[in-house]
Amino acid sequence: MEKFFSEIKKLIPNEYEEFLRLYNTCQPYKGLRVNTLKCTEEKLRSLLDFPLEKTPFCKTGYYYPSTVTGLGKSPLHHAGAFYIQEPSATSAVTMLGVKPGDKVLDMCAAPGGKSTQIASDLQGEGILFANEIVKNRANILLSNIERMGVKNCVVTSCHPQVIGEHLQNFFDKILVDAPCSGEGMFRKDSDAQGEWSYEHTITCAVRQLEILNSAKDCLKKGGEMVYSTCTYNERENEGVIEKFLRENPEFEIVDSKAEFGRNTLGYAKRIFLNDGGEGHFCCKLKKKTSTGGYTPPFEYGTIKNREEVLDFYNSIFVDKPFGDNIQVVGDKIYLLPNDMPSIAGLNVLRSGILLGEMKKNRIEPCHSAFMGAKPKEIKNCVDFDLHSEEIKKFLHGETVALDSNIKGYTAVSVNGITTGFGKAINGVLKNKYPKGLRNL
Repeated sequence: MEKFFSEIKKLIPNEYEEFLRLYNTCQPYKGLRVNTLKCTEEKLRSLLDFPLEKTPFCKTGYYYPSTVTGLGKSPLHHAGAFYIQEPSATSAVTMLGVKPGDKVLDMCAAPGGKSTQIASDLQGEGILFANEIVKNRANILLSNIERMGVKNCVVTSCHPQVIGEHLQNFFDKILVDAPCSGEGMFRKDSDAQGEWSYEHTITCAVRQLEILNSAKDCLKKGGEMVYSTCTYNERENEGVIEKFLRENPEFEIVDSKAEFGRNTLGYAKRIFLNDGGEGHFCCKLKKKTSTGGYTPPFEYGTIKNREEVLDFYNSIFVDKPFGDNIQVVGDKIYLLPNDMPSIAGLNVLRSGILLGEMKKNRIEPCHSAFMGAKPKEIKNCVDFDLHSEEIKKFLHGETVALDSNIKGYTAVSVNGITTGFGKAINGVLKNKYPKGLRNL
């Protein structure tokens, strides 16, 4: 670790003593981001019993007190009202500048903090590809995409090179939050500190450049890409960018107009503990010219039982909140985002919303569909208070008593934010909350 601290001193010689003081004596920064797909800042503030303080890194990012614990078990967290996220980790998506309607790729997306931030910026318009090469991490990513109510996302688990080959010149914006040595995680994760070595940072830099070179082919002419890490050393940050620009003269660093952190390489940004976050680097690149292939559009197949599926869809939801791009794959019914590209040859975990599964003589709805809908978009919905016994029972997997007039598949919301569903029969809600998500 002596080498790590000596490198920090070289990077910020005049502020090193303050960095060292913060590193050794202050608690790690705690932060959350309001999920505007499901909740407003005003509503979240009114429901939480602790104060929030704005961070400089993201319009919807907040610090919360270090004394707060167990936030992941809150019904509001289950409902996707917020995402617990280290404050400076939100900086990269802010720099990317996503707008509704953009086509966006998050190349290294797990566990999903930045993907769900992108989705919040898209506001249901456009399309997001969230990719994670490691399968078990991709499943965690998918779970977070569901929890946050994202309906216009394709989750893949592919090597970056495969993504680069199959989705050429398709995206307006790309985020490469590359796997790194994690120096910005040392205060929160003792394992990251124990695994650090100078040699490991060199290995990371080689892999990071490879990922950037795969991502570049997916970007349209005029498109923008942000490279980011949660580490400090120059090898994985300025070094990777400088080598990428030498090898790819069609790219240039551009000004993101971001006001956080401190500049490096002109318009790239560094964030140290002294700047209000655990540590981040991000740099925005623009593609001036483009060559290469074309990504064909998705080919929609004929749905033999389309009317049956539509009847089921309309029996639960109001005015088709996920559109009507229906596809049936095996026994699963999906509602795909608009502007879908061909996904042939990709390992796809989920496209859009998983509406339901076909059983022997019926269709059963899926958790994904309810989480992607607002209460007003669902025909049956019961609302419980954040502190009620009913919501505690529901999140524990228990049955809940209901008005006997409510029948059939019914959404459960907490203070107006959808958090799951059950089936109402004879005044009892039979619980359909996924077992792996329940509070124990």
